[in-house]
Amino acid sequence: MREALTDLESELERVQDGDETAAQAMVVRLNPLVMKIVRANLPRRMAVEDLAQEVFARLFERLSRYETRHGIPFEHWVSRLAVRTCLDALRSERRRPEVRLSDLSEGEGDWLEYLLSGSEEPPPGDASDARATVERLLAMLSPEDRLVISLLDLEEKSAAEVSTLTGWSRVGVRVRAFRARARLRKAAETLNERGER
Repeated sequence: MREALTDLESELERVQDGDETAAQAMVVRLNPLVMKIVRANLPRRMAVEDLAQEVFARLFERLSRYETRHGIPFEHWVSRLAVRTCLDALRSERRRPEVRLSDLSEGEGDWLEYLLSGSEEPPPGDASDARATVERLLAMLSPEDRLVISLLDLEEKSAAEVSTLTGWSRVGVRVRAFRARARLRKAAETLNERGER
């Protein structure tokens, strides 16, 4: 453990001293973690690579503030920074476009109907329709609601893990999730009502 800590401290020192090779090695090592978080929390109008680049820019900008703590890996700090960067990007999307039922493909409409009916048998067809429907519904929520649903329900993280990533209390995570799921259902109902008029 001490040897790994020494390697990390050495790598951090080299990066802070302007060693480009060490900085590139750090980006290569952390890229899978950052990309996973970015893909899960990407604003609609932003490219994955652009947001990942923003995460790394913030990482190098704030690297001097990082303090090694016993039992808490460096990757945890990076994950938290990535989540906060994604949340900031989601917040900057000031207006959420209104989605209408007519905007959905036939398969997406079937999935919306399935979600609202509570049926046990999902509609036949492509899983991409299910993903597109969920993404459209999530886009109708606030950034915080999207984040908590994505982390808990789509990435299947525990409340403790979400608490660690976001800085919210565990109880706060559960309360936010409960309310976010209710708002997600309301968004589905609203979308369905728009199509019935």
